[in-house]
Amino acid sequence: MFVPHSETDTQAMLRTIGVKTMEELFEAVPEQYRFPELDLPAALTEMEALEDLQEIASANVTVGEMPSFLGAGAYNHYVPAVVDSILRRGEYYTAYTPYQPEVSQGTLQAIFEYQSMISAITGMDASNASHYDGATAAAEAVNMSQAITRGKRNKVIISPGLHPHYRETICTYDMGTEVEVTGDDLDPEAGPEAMIEMLDDDTALVMVQYPDFYGRVYDFTKLAEAVHEAGALLSVSVNPMALGLLKPPGEFGADIVTGEGQPLGVPLSYGGPYLGILATKDKYVRSLAGRIVGETTDTRGQRGYVLTLSTREQHIRREKAMSNICTNVALIALAATVYISLVGKQGLREAAELSYHKAHYAAEKLAALPGYSLWSDQPFFNEFMLNTPKPAAEINEHLLENGILGGLDVSTMRSQHENALLLAFTEMNSREDIDRLIEALAEVQK
Repeated sequence: MFVPHSETDTQAMLRTIGVKTMEELFEAVPEQYRFPELDLPAALTEMEALEDLQEIASANVTVGEMPSFLGAGAYNHYVPAVVDSILRRGEYYTAYTPYQPEVSQGTLQAIFEYQSMISAITGMDASNASHYDGATAAAEAVNMSQAITRGKRNKVIISPGLHPHYRETICTYDMGTEVEVTGDDLDPEAGPEAMIEMLDDDTALVMVQYPDFYGRVYDFTKLAEAVHEAGALLSVSVNPMALGLLKPPGEFGADIVTGEGQPLGVPLSYGGPYLGILATKDKYVRSLAGRIVGETTDTRGQRGYVLTLSTREQHIRREKAMSNICTNVALIALAATVYISLVGKQGLREAAELSYHKAHYAAEKLAALPGYSLWSDQPFFNEFMLNTPKPAAEINEHLLENGILGGLDVSTMRSQHENALLLAFTEMNSREDIDRLIEALAEVQK
């Protein structure tokens, strides 16, 4: 542990607070608990510690060393070097919640631009200043539905196509409340129509994913109409990269849009930190969790930015708060903002099209292999589930031996899918890499 204070500094601080020794600070703690002896290894120098950490890290294989076909919510897209360069600027890197607009204009403007871009991509009226990840954003959408319906409706129908981790997070958030999370018993192969039959007067929210956990793409227009007719809300969890190609949820009736923003210029980073997207319609803005930055003019008529809406407990009465989000991941939201501004509308579409075409090339070739088949004939974006002749864990081990990071063993999340591999493709997968994958999977039958 690095302690920056010299003995002189320590003594000066002790004199200031009126004690003579460090031990006096702990007199209130029973003696037997004050300084327990921990079974720790000997201290290391910085150089030795770095060497140990590098050795531990070398056991991992990164997407820079092997072609990867693992997705399931986190995708290996190209991140331009300038994204990281801007993030590391001091005025952004250590930025805290922008309480004082007069000294936080850069941070506030960056958040405002992020909100504007997310609103445009999702087809919604307003976006907040981000959440921790896609799972927490989905959970906040459930909380929003309770605020909008004023707790008079407690049923939440979740599609079996929603990411299992998102469902778990929602259940954790709402543990001990009156919220009833349903949809577990729906057939994963069923379409949106199955959820229409579950609607009733107690339904507050219906949540779907677009594309869903299995990679499938559905048109939710009829579901949205049925949900609204029942007086409920429709929440759509999105892959924002797919929206470079697909119709935005705002155009088929979504009331709330959430999603994982990682594909937008955020590296995989062993699982985080990531970015939670949350956008909604104008009429629900006051129930939106988090905060909203707005554009205004100052006393001199110059453009300026302020926190227009902050529904967190530090700003309003605790019982009225919609969220405890504070510093959050504004730095990661900045990464998405820089990425989108760099690639633009056309670049986002090109990255989406490349991902789409590479996935469909692979799907056609893999489905033709003996013992393999596509689990669903539903349209998909850049990800699909492949039925395999052997357990997915064995197949992934074979792929790793051939220098390939395989897909997700779906049985680890959905036990009913014993022999199934969820494969994802992005612009980072070359045709040569895909052909290597096909060749390696063909060998499994031999």
